[in-house]
Amino acid sequence: MQASQKAWRIMRLLTVYRIILALLLMVLISTGYLPEPLGEEAPRLFLITASVYVVVTLLAIYPLLLRTPAYTWQVYFYTCVDIVVFTLMMHASGGVASGVGMLMVVSIANASMLLAGRMSVFFAALASLAVLGQQFYTQLYGIASAYNYSMAGLLGLTLIVTSVLATVLARQARESADLAHSRGVDLANMSELTEQVISQMATGVIVVDEQHHVRLVNEAARRLLDAPSQMLGTHLQQFSIELNLQLRLWRGQSRQGHEKRSVETLPASLLVQMIKVGRAGDDTKTGVLIFLEDAAAVNDQSQQLRLAALGRLTAGIAHEIRNPLSAIRHAGELLAESDKLPPEDLRLTDIIQENTARVNRIVEDVLQLGNRDRVFGEEILLNKYLSGFIEEIYCLYPDARSVLKIDDQSTEPLTVYFDSGHLHQILSNLCQNALNFANQSLASPSVTVLLAGDATRGCYLEVINNGPVVLPQEKERLFEPFFTTTSKGTGLGLYLSKELAQANQCHLAHRQQNENTCFRLSFGPQAIIRESD
Repeated sequence: MQASQKAWRIMRLLTVYRIILALLLMVLISTGYLPEPLGEEAPRLFLITASVYVVVTLLAIYPLLLRTPAYTWQVYFYTCVDIVVFTLMMHASGGVASGVGMLMVVSIANASMLLAGRMSVFFAALASLAVLGQQFYTQLYGIASAYNYSMAGLLGLTLIVTSVLATVLARQARESADLAHSRGVDLANMSELTEQVISQMATGVIVVDEQHHVRLVNEAARRLLDAPSQMLGTHLQQFSIELNLQLRLWRGQSRQGHEKRSVETLPASLLVQMIKVGRAGDDTKTGVLIFLEDAAAVNDQSQQLRLAALGRLTAGIAHEIRNPLSAIRHAGELLAESDKLPPEDLRLTDIIQENTARVNRIVEDVLQLGNRDRVFGEEILLNKYLSGFIEEIYCLYPDARSVLKIDDQSTEPLTVYFDSGHLHQILSNLCQNALNFANQSLASPSVTVLLAGDATRGCYLEVINNGPVVLPQEKERLFEPFFTTTSKGTGLGLYLSKELAQANQCHLAHRQQNENTCFRLSFGPQAIIRESD
């Protein structure tokens, strides 16, 4: 509340006080119950003064409601009126000994609260002079025993001390109010800033009270718990039954909440951390701060960090590995050219060549992990691109002509925005794997590259082979790095292909089609270019 508003509120209270006091005096006069010694010396003067005071206080309502003139001028005027009225009433009641002068203490204190500095002391001095003037007048024209300068001086001193104390206390009160207002603004700003920070956090945040009612929840927590519309203040069970059960178990164990635990909820498995907040010493009267993280995302992030570290390590030592590797391979080739080696030694040179080639492939595949986020997208017409890609496969693997074929089921030309180098690497990995496994089929080997879909509903590429099916225990590990079912594989082909697909905002997944193994590359809506675009 501003200082002027506070002042007008005090002015209203003072006006009500003056009206009640004036009306009370008039009621006492009219009923004849006016206590002694009020009005004993000059009853008529007392009546006229009280009547005028009633009229003035009632008329004060009008400028108070209009708030004009300024409240300081109204304080000046009504304080002067109080001094004059109470001095006349004191004179009509027999002087300072009547006690009427003490009413001026209230007026001076009120004026000191509303006025700052010298003006409040000025009115205290003016009231003291009025009291002394009344005593001097009584001495000249009144009864000799009706004046008492000692009491008048004591009353004047009381007025001045009251003014000084009220001024000091009012100043301190204003400073405290301003400080409290400033701290309140800072606290409100800090609270708003905290809410903004929490709302933007990727980690879910929930605050519950001792009755498990939710007091704060951010958007990340709503998304992780699949609770977009639950209201604040409702029970935690309305957000997640599993999380509410874990909270009850945690409270029963009197944990400190610094460890993370896994909670299976819908729609995701979560990592939950609980921390007590509020009053300590009584677990039943403390709130709980709950942090939620998607376990799958955390595991994926951890895996990404491990692979990034592996990529940096491999990039650092690739030169040191390839130099001796090239020397070993070259020495093996020279050794194999010798016509003096027995057949068993020639077999050893073949092993050297095969394993050096395998180590070199592993180094190259791992180095590709560092380039998966470097996407240089371009418009690719899939129908035309596949024809060129298949011809390239035929050139590299002549035996594939009788095995590999294209099945274009698209209803229109399909254009996607994709990194051509990434697409080539993905299809190469999938086709090489498909050819290798198709050759293990008991029937005639067959590999099909299928293009289907449209620009409206989406499109996809499938690489299908009739080789051995993927075993159930192998399905979940297909896209893990370094997982392979062959002795010659590096275990990075499918993982790298999936990473490159995600880098281009697409998705690579395994599907089992009856007795055939299928890997589908789905193009997201943002990757498909429509004619209207």
